[in-house]
Amino acid sequence: METNNAWSKYSAADKKKIFQFAEKYRKFISDNKTERECVAEAVKIAEKKGYVNLEKIIKENRKLKAGDKVYAVNMKKSILLFNIGTAPMEDGLNILGAHVDSPRIDVKQNPVYEDKDLVLFDTHYYGGIKKYQWVARQMAIRGVVALKNGKVLDINVGDEAGDPVFCITDILVHLAEKQLKKSGEHVVEGEDLDLLVGSMPAASGTKDKDTVKKNILSILKKKYGFEEEDFVSAELEIVPAGEARDCGFDESMIMGYGHDDRVCSYPSLIAMTESGKLKKTGVCILVDKEEIGSVGATGMTSRFFENTVAEVMDRAGQYSELKLRRALTNSKMLSSDVSSAYDPNYPSFFDVKNTAFLGHGVVFNKFTGVRGKSGSNDASAEYLGELRSVMDKNKVSYQTAELGKVDIGGGGTIAYILATYGMSVIDSGVAVLNMHAPMEIISKVDLYEALNCYKAFLSNA
Repeated sequence: METNNAWSKYSAADKKKIFQFAEKYRKFISDNKTERECVAEAVKIAEKKGYVNLEKIIKENRKLKAGDKVYAVNMKKSILLFNIGTAPMEDGLNILGAHVDSPRIDVKQNPVYEDKDLVLFDTHYYGGIKKYQWVARQMAIRGVVALKNGKVLDINVGDEAGDPVFCITDILVHLAEKQLKKSGEHVVEGEDLDLLVGSMPAASGTKDKDTVKKNILSILKKKYGFEEEDFVSAELEIVPAGEARDCGFDESMIMGYGHDDRVCSYPSLIAMTESGKLKKTGVCILVDKEEIGSVGATGMTSRFFENTVAEVMDRAGQYSELKLRRALTNSKMLSSDVSSAYDPNYPSFFDVKNTAFLGHGVVFNKFTGVRGKSGSNDASAEYLGELRSVMDKNKVSYQTAELGKVDIGGGGTIAYILATYGMSVIDSGVAVLNMHAPMEIISKVDLYEALNCYKAFLSNA
């Protein structure tokens, strides 16, 4: 069963709308490269659309009613948004879920060292990456430094005009005979992903030890306001420098950092904030830590989601422990994460009958997991049938896929975590080329179909 290229159904005027939305998204991923930045921007977008902080509602002892819109932020790294529907919440919620963290390189807590007049930051990579892809390219440093006095400094170096950039170096090809004989996993080792940050001594003519390091620390203190000991309470992420760019002569694609999973989280956010009056309460979940197993206080396995649903039900006068359980069990969810797009350069990795194609619309993955579906949520046939009806009714282009051939690999999302409540969940999202590489590629029309898919889902009663 073949799918059609989604571009073919759109007029010139419609294509203009697709490009306009894609430009907003391109700017979003260019400006927001960390989970903190994504959540902060999500708050700005939500508040402009009338969403109110749930903490304010609770503090003022205000009640919620149908049509009210609220949000809750967890440690500045995750956010939940609610559009209260007219139906009782125990009847179930329509939930959009995605994640805002992306694979990257993190700075360690004791990172700064000097070696033969070069100063580097010691690092630890985050998420599943091909380490050799992250060397010999321009990098930026973004994140926060928390000082002992309670002040938190925002750090963004390498992406603004006039900023210096940084680099994880690689051995020159002339000396790489042994390196090139290694397996891809070991061409570059994790402990070799250290970031080059300086080479000039603190003062000319001095013979003191680590004079280059002293100069770099002096710059950090003078220009950015923190000292070496402050790295202990810092969260600094090393990400590719530069903006996302239009890709292709036809400018039909976007190449940039962080499509996984911001190409799903951004349209989810926009669909949610543009949703009108709903019958079922709509929820948008944007969480952290998916790339390392959804663990920790800001990951999907935390109780933040469940606790916040309870708080919202309480403010709406609908809470009881039983009603909360019913609400979660009766809910339906799109776990929106990216899928692998067919790559003509590597056809042997894909089952062409069951793979996603760039430009063919939003992707539904009935299951993900590894090989024998290990670690997977597996959506029911009935739920898929319902979604097919919703998509066709709203003229949304969609395709179904698996993540490569059965025995080659696999992956996971947050879907299985929400499925533990007994709700109907399916993986959906956008097909990506170069997934988990520093520069990934998506189709603008797939981005637009995802937006339309999420809008249609939220409106479905």
